[in-house]
Amino acid sequence: YQRRVREVPTPMLNKVLVALRQSAFRAPRGQTRSLNIHEFQSVELMRGHGVYVPSGATASTVKGAVKAATKIMSNDNNPDGKVVVKAQIHAGGRGLGKMVLQDAGKWTGLEVLDGGVHMCEDIERVEYVATRVLGNNLATKQTGPEGKRVETLFLVEPIDGIKKEMYFAILLDRATQGPMLVGSPMGGMNIEDVAATQPDQIFTEPINILDGITDEIVERMAKNLGFSEAAQPGAAQQLKKLYELFLDTDATQVEINPLIENDKEQCMCLDAKLNFDDNAAYRQQQVWGLRDKSQEDPREVAASEFDINYIGLDGDIACMVNGAGLAMATMDIIKLKGGEPANFLDLGGGASERTVTEAFKIINSDPKVNAILINIFGGIMRCDVIAAGVVNAAKAVGLDKPLIIRLEGTNVKEGKRLIDEAQGLHAVAATDLDDAAMKAVQIAKIQAMAQEVNFPLKVSFEIPM
Repeated sequence: YQRRVREVPTPMLNKVLVALRQSAFRAPRGQTRSLNIHEFQSVELMRGHGVYVPSGATASTVKGAVKAATKIMSNDNNPDGKVVVKAQIHAGGRGLGKMVLQDAGKWTGLEVLDGGVHMCEDIERVEYVATRVLGNNLATKQTGPEGKRVETLFLVEPIDGIKKEMYFAILLDRATQGPMLVGSPMGGMNIEDVAATQPDQIFTEPINILDGITDEIVERMAKNLGFSEAAQPGAAQQLKKLYELFLDTDATQVEINPLIENDKEQCMCLDAKLNFDDNAAYRQQQVWGLRDKSQEDPREVAASEFDINYIGLDGDIACMVNGAGLAMATMDIIKLKGGEPANFLDLGGGASERTVTEAFKIINSDPKVNAILINIFGGIMRCDVIAAGVVNAAKAVGLDKPLIIRLEGTNVKEGKRLIDEAQGLHAVAATDLDDAAMKAVQIAKIQAMAQEVNFPLKVSFEIPM
């Protein structure tokens, strides 16, 4: 491990930024996903580890927001009597987002707020903001145009005397196979923009997991972040406490933006984004108790209950595959043939008929899906088990979406026989993956064209497997 600060090479920089923004698109990694929690929950975890954070309170109703704001604004430590109202969703870029009103009739004639973070100078403004934020969706660069529903507000006491805003994060780095400190003196802004325009302003420090974090490392990072000489010792200790939090909670990411120095030469975290390793759920009961499933894709939540690795995408060709690598290859070849995958779905090697049935239920619940490509290599997973699951799922779910099936491997003949003899199954065989992808793309196009003219097309196949 190199112990010196180094400018981030472009490949490393791209990897760092992708990792930091994994909530925008979580790349499939076996059965692993990273738990995401709200900002107010992150603040409490940091406070419990001795990290300096602002005081605040949460509210889930307009009345509760007014009550919390009244207390904060009358605090002796808040001479200006202001409060920051922050929408809580699992996404970054909230300050630059836009509210999406969910009931157009209810909100007719009312202002649509820009951003999910608002400085309020009086109770009237708090009530005004809370009314237009709670129960509506906040759209940011990481959520898509539909946004995510805001059920909670975090009301925070403003911090006066901010001298400097910085960016700091701890994440897991594949290249060094350990934790990586990432920092920039350009805080309070989009870190991707900094990377694109001023890559020399991003500094990294790899940590040897066996040696741990050292005084030399945190002191160097504090200096490169731009803390004043008087503030550097205290900042270094705060960076250590953040690293302790990272280890103690089995985090995969601790991102602070901004990390600030105030006029009292103190280091403080004003905003935080934390993610945690699913594999540590069994020993992190407190952390996993913070999970908010309402902020997650309900299809992904349902899939996780049956050990199905599912990630919803925006295309119209659903995939059902066994093995993460094969699933990625299937998605790639769909793209190559001119189509768009609707999901990543890995059944794993131990899938049962019930698992396959539940997978079909999840796929069938996606209204965008026009075709389903099943690509199974029967090694650990037998082709006849998959085939039985396909047949039973079609009966149980009432599946009427066209299937393109490619089976190879263990018990492939028995699997093809089961599907061939099934009644009412809308399926077509594929000789190989290339053939399967081509057929899936063409069938999906036919379905899409019929939908464009509101033609009730029902595709039926009678091609023997």
